Amino acid sequence: MSDKNKAEEVNEPILDGETVNDSGNEQEEVVNEQEVQSVEEQLQGELAKEKDKFLRLFAEFENYKKRTSRERMDLFKTAGQEVIVSLLPVLDDFERALKELSKSEDKEMFKGVELINGKFRDVLKSKGMEEVGVKQGDSFDAEIHDAITQIPAPDKKLKGKIIDVVERGYKLGDKIIRHPKVVVGN
Repeated sequence: MSDKNKAEEVNEPILDGETVNDSGNEQEEVVNEQEVQSVEEQLQGELAKEKDKFLRLFAEFENYKKRTSRERMDLFKTAGQEVIVSLLPVLDDFERALKELSKSEDKEMFKGVELINGKFRDVLKSKGMEEVGVKQGDSFDAEIHDAITQIPAPDKKLKGKIIDVVERGYKLGDKIIRHPKVVVGN
């Protein structure tokens, strides 16, 4: 075999009878590998940024869904608030009517009005309305109660306490729709 055939088998080019050193090709390969690695690192960095962006966007969307769902539930709870507030004077009238009818001799009419009042209260209760529990002797709380007047306390124990409840208060869910009107001892 000739020198050229041997060089082709070994893949070493021969120039003018001498073998060329392969170190130049090795350096190029190392540089190419470094470039590939730096491009790969760049792509990994960009991928990490995009993943982070996606996760943040996903979390923001989940928070949005939860918030709108919560707002929708609150809206359903208080959707009939305006109607219920407008019916509260009718409820007060029923209480006054029952008070007056209890004084009369017509017990059948009293029972009839009492049944209607009970049914009316049950309907309002089924819609989420509850009475704010206030009674004589409770401590006055400006957050809950509406003081319409102050009078001298008949007893020292009633000073700063509720002496009389003039108008009942009601709440719809957790929200007070009408504060109880009370008289406070001074």
